[in-house]
Amino acid sequence: GRGAMMAASPSAAGGFTASGLSVRKSEEIADLIDLFSKTQYRAKEVTPRVEAIEKRCLELFARDYKYSVIQNTNGEVCGHYPRQIVFLEYECTDVERDRFESTVQISKLQDLVNRSKLARCRGRFVCPVILYNGKHICRSSTLAGWGELYGRTGYNYIFSGGSDDTWTESEAVPEDDSAVRNGDSQLFDKVRGHDIKLLRYLSVRYICDLMVENKKVKFGLNVTSSEKVDKAQRYADFTLLSVPYPGCEFFKDYKDRDYTAEGLVFNWNQDYVDAPLTIPVCFTQNLNIDWTQYQSWDLVEQTQNYLKLLLHIINSDDESGLLVHCISGWDRTPLFVSLLRISLWADGAVHASLEPAEILYLTIAYDWFLFGHMLPDRLSKGEEIFFFCFNFLKHIVSEKFSAVKKQRRKNSHFKDGDFTVEDLCQLSKDRGSVTSLSSDFSLITEEVGAASSLTNDTVDLFSSQPQASSWCPFPSERQARLEAVREVFLAAYSSTVGLKSSAPSPSGAITGLLEQFARGVGLRGTNAIV
Repeated sequence: GRGAMMAASPSAAGGFTASGLSVRKSEEIADLIDLFSKTQYRAKEVTPRVEAIEKRCLELFARDYKYSVIQNTNGEVCGHYPRQIVFLEYECTDVERDRFESTVQISKLQDLVNRSKLARCRGRFVCPVILYNGKHICRSSTLAGWGELYGRTGYNYIFSGGSDDTWTESEAVPEDDSAVRNGDSQLFDKVRGHDIKLLRYLSVRYICDLMVENKKVKFGLNVTSSEKVDKAQRYADFTLLSVPYPGCEFFKDYKDRDYTAEGLVFNWNQDYVDAPLTIPVCFTQNLNIDWTQYQSWDLVEQTQNYLKLLLHIINSDDESGLLVHCISGWDRTPLFVSLLRISLWADGAVHASLEPAEILYLTIAYDWFLFGHMLPDRLSKGEEIFFFCFNFLKHIVSEKFSAVKKQRRKNSHFKDGDFTVEDLCQLSKDRGSVTSLSSDFSLITEEVGAASSLTNDTVDLFSSQPQASSWCPFPSERQARLEAVREVFLAAYSSTVGLKSSAPSPSGAITGLLEQFARGVGLRGTNAIV
């Protein structure tokens, strides 16, 4: 059908070179990344450029969703959350829905948010960010430990950015330790109670905690905590998953290996690493992953398996939503939120009307920039988790990551023109040979081949080839869409931030490829790439 032809034509997959409009959209991404790499977003210091970004995000959300806004005008709820937090109510295509109100009242939600913000580290409350089949995928930081809570409750202090290690003087150890500890559980009952009410109001049942430690300790105080170690078992009604994933420091190793994640394994034997991997059996049995091996996985396999798990969770329950968090909720959390948003988009399951450059803009601007990822700080330390996220799209092109499960056809009698690219692949696999496909399709394959072979160099960074597992000659629609997003990203990133090679002499492979790449997409690199 039309879908199959579209997906297989170069203009659909990489159409960003085809028109002036598309080139402008690519430049818009380059401008966004350029600003992001030099500016730390703060809700109370907004420039006209940031206002334009906020406005663009709202336009892009509005293409597919009816939404309300949680107000955070001067960052009074949280200093590094968007000033207008989008609460997606339903898809615009649900014409029926206009007849009745959304199940959530925005005033009630705003009230719950205001009350619950103290419960979590840096005031980063549970915030719904993706609406998938009526379920909310949410993000937050971890629970505040009493060290942080007491540093804050005396006055309305909410942390305003800075690195994980910047604790202000006001948060030094309270003088009378025991007095604090006695009031401790009452205060926790109160603020964590509000947090739980908010989770329930959003119908969140699953909580995925990416921290590698159970608590973060500073000056002997538990600065942050986690649902899994809440002593009063307040979170017992939720399904808690502990899925430890390395923090942003680890991504310096990724950069130092010339942006190669294959073979890069986290060292789980470090002193501070004490969170085990714990996943309920109901989720482990269907995925065909040997979870006992998680400490031996490299960064590629670990990220793939965690994403498969998250997708499996949101597909396994028709009613309940999911919360993903790390410590501060601004490095690992946006990595997985962004991968989820783009992956579901590639399946046509969310933001259905957005083009590749538009979903890319939305996720960079909203999930990363407006939610406070500290790109200038991370780049200065070489912690390139942001780049890793979008370069990683090449590792999730396979249908194994598709949320839309294809129904196998009962009969193999296809009516002419009535089958999809996936059907063709299945057909060719069933026959055990690609050549049995009819000749008019081989033409398309050649075009796609030409479009995707940007260069004969096989440096891993730019291999647009599908993974070996999906040897089918037709890129699926999913693959074409993900590759298009990644290509726009790489072109924009290389023309702004640039990739730094760690080799003593500039790595010719990376530089040469990036220059060709930038030229090919009509964006000449402004920064020399060293």
